[in-house]
Amino acid sequence: MGSSKTGFSMIVLAGVVFFSMMVANVAGNFYQEFDLTWGDNRPKIFNGGQLLSLSLDRVSGSGFKSKKEYLFGRIDMQLKLVAGNSAGTVTAYYLSSQGPTHDEIDFEFLGNLTGDPYTVHTNVFTQGKGNREQQFHLWFDPTRNFHTYSIIWKPQHIIFLVDNIPLRVFKNAESLGVPFPKSQPMRIYSSLWNADDWATRGGLVKTDWSRAPFTAYYRNFKATPASPSSNSLSHSVFQTNELDAYSRRRLRWVQKYFMIYNYCNDLKRFPSGFPVECKR
Repeated sequence: MGSSKTGFSMIVLAGVVFFSMMVANVAGNFYQEFDLTWGDNRPKIFNGGQLLSLSLDRVSGSGFKSKKEYLFGRIDMQLKLVAGNSAGTVTAYYLSSQGPTHDEIDFEFLGNLTGDPYTVHTNVFTQGKGNREQQFHLWFDPTRNFHTYSIIWKPQHIIFLVDNIPLRVFKNAESLGVPFPKSQPMRIYSSLWNADDWATRGGLVKTDWSRAPFTAYYRNFKATPASPSSNSLSHSVFQTNELDAYSRRRLRWVQKYFMIYNYCNDLKRFPSGFPVECKR
């Protein structure tokens, strides 16, 4: 009877340890994972490290970065964006290396007048060169609740997702001579700043400072790192190299109804021919 109780206790203990590990993996602690990098007292970590906020006022914005670097992986973060009249503000959430030939994978959320949709601006930099913008309107109000914004970075492609719905896939086109981010580890960055010279309707709508401070909130960070040769990032909706059928349909839905700019369709910008990767 004693050995039976001991065995049961060990099973319970193992279950508790496993559950604790799962919880730790699902929601990273901001104190442990990030440094507040600028903005004096405007960035804040609270709720025991489970919640982070960035603020912007007339004097300064604010930002943070990850303590760790990542080379391939999946990054998930829940954000609640600046509420109300957020015109002129930009909340940036991205991966980046450093230096003149840096790589970068960008989410930027461009504020707007109350009631108008937020614009999600995406871009990919390789070897210091960007100019690969795609923009989308969100199909929900991102200021009322937290939503999950994810980047999957693999040797084959980069996928941008919102609530696990793919917005964009940037495929590795090195065979066509297009550089792809694959050798520079990147940190996670986020910042809230004033960009009313371009952010809202090309700079026509300026920031209303009477509504400051503007604040964005973050929670439930999760990073799943992987080595370049690893396929451990497989997710229920992802095959090794491509989206599954359901996710391809969601991608087409987003791009048909919510994409508002695609550099691969901008004839004025590329009158002599689109970039090579656009022809795939």
